[in-house]
Amino acid sequence: MRYKIKLKKILNIIIILLISYVIYVTVDIYLYANTNEMTKSDAAIVLGAGVWGNKPSPVFEERIRHGIWLYKNGYVDKLIFTGGKGKNNIRSDSSIAKSYAVENLVPENDIFIEEQSTITQENISYAAKIIKENSMSAVIIVSDPLHMKRAMLMAEDYGLNAYSSPTPSTKYKTMKSKSLFMMREVFFYIGYNIYRLF
Repeated sequence: MRYKIKLKKILNIIIILLISYVIYVTVDIYLYANTNEMTKSDAAIVLGAGVWGNKPSPVFEERIRHGIWLYKNGYVDKLIFTGGKGKNNIRSDSSIAKSYAVENLVPENDIFIEEQSTITQENISYAAKIIKENSMSAVIIVSDPLHMKRAMLMAEDYGLNAYSSPTPSTKYKTMKSKSLFMMREVFFYIGYNIYRLF
């Protein structure tokens, strides 16, 4: 009987600790979301977010537009678009982003793309190769506000001298869409931290 009571207490403590950790991560992601470090850098890494046919998805378009804004306002000299081909897509996310930027008067020579990634960690890792190959020293990471905490942690893990600059607007506007995105980010942020342990 005493053994069962002790086991129950231990389980209750574990549950409380887990809930506390999830709350901590949620608050941390929320507070970090609007951290904007627009520091002069070599390039902006624009994280992929899918395409619709030959056009960037609304979420990806916001990221591309912010990257272009950073370029045109002198914060970065180059743009690095990330993202491979999604299922049933003819073109990669990054090639469509490049076309969008060229249409908005960004010189093609100032644009790099990687077409292999399918997840955030791959976005960062393949972009890191471009940075190394082109002897860049500092970059700005561009993504949605709630995505920034995880993206910046990954950038740090890949040895990047990175600054955060979330999109000033987001397509996640309703309470439902924001809540779902937040839950997704909490899940993947915790998952990535577990992955880092091994």
